[in-house]
Amino acid sequence: MNQRKSWHDRFFTAGDGLSLYARDYGADQNGTLPVLCLSGLTRTSREFHVLADHLSGSRRVICPDYRGRGRSEHANEWKTYMPVHELADVLVLLDELAVEKVCVIGTSRGGIIAMLMAAMHRERLAGVVFNDIGPVINPDGLARIVQYVGKAPKFTNWREAIMALQSTSPGFEALSEDEWDYYARFTFAEQDGKPTVDYDPDLARTMPSVEQIKSGEAPDMWPAFEALAGLPVAVIRGENSDLLSADTVDEMGRRLDGFDAVTVPDRGHTPFLTEKPAIHAIERILQRADDTA
Repeated sequence: MNQRKSWHDRFFTAGDGLSLYARDYGADQNGTLPVLCLSGLTRTSREFHVLADHLSGSRRVICPDYRGRGRSEHANEWKTYMPVHELADVLVLLDELAVEKVCVIGTSRGGIIAMLMAAMHRERLAGVVFNDIGPVINPDGLARIVQYVGKAPKFTNWREAIMALQSTSPGFEALSEDEWDYYARFTFAEQDGKPTVDYDPDLARTMPSVEQIKSGEAPDMWPAFEALAGLPVAVIRGENSDLLSADTVDEMGRRLDGFDAVTVPDRGHTPFLTEKPAIHAIERILQRADDTA
């Protein structure tokens, strides 16, 4: 899948000296709040291309690759593959681009980073859209992810990559062949004509064990979520998600006034953010943030 080049490549240096990368769409757009797209655990800026291309007609959209993912350098110390370090990297990027305040669209891991940002640097936020993530993570869904993170299967073609994705992505059974191909192309990179994982396998060393997950050991993220009070906030949930429950979405709505919740049919963890309900929810939050600003 060839993507039309509609962004600027940005390289910047993290506090510990790592060379990191981001895509910068619509850099010349002024008058509306910029968007910061934060990807899932093992994904990269590629997952936001369609959305970023769409939004950049009227606003700037910044999509970083976390340390150890995509075109960003792998860390010398695997223990820095944690949300608090990834947040610090993001703030370095925003400072370098002279961007004071953003609306965050956070997919899974990206939503966790957004909550940390609310708790630690709320003045940088103008609004947040959570993509299939909340303060409570379903243990069964997390255990599923832990079992494949860090594995580096050898694929000889894209069909094999798609089959591997199908075996680890419940809730997407209604996808067409073209949609599975799209999903695979932003999940895996291509090297020497073959699909491959696009992250440092040492990322798995930061993940809890299945036993720890099932024991219920998890930080309380509700205070960080509640730090978003007063900002435009929405959640987009996959109808078949095994990571974000409908009950958690309901509780998120009870804790924040004006909270917007949308469910995308025929999606598991996570929606692609190319679906009409997702795009409309994002545009509503961005408009509310613009109006407030």
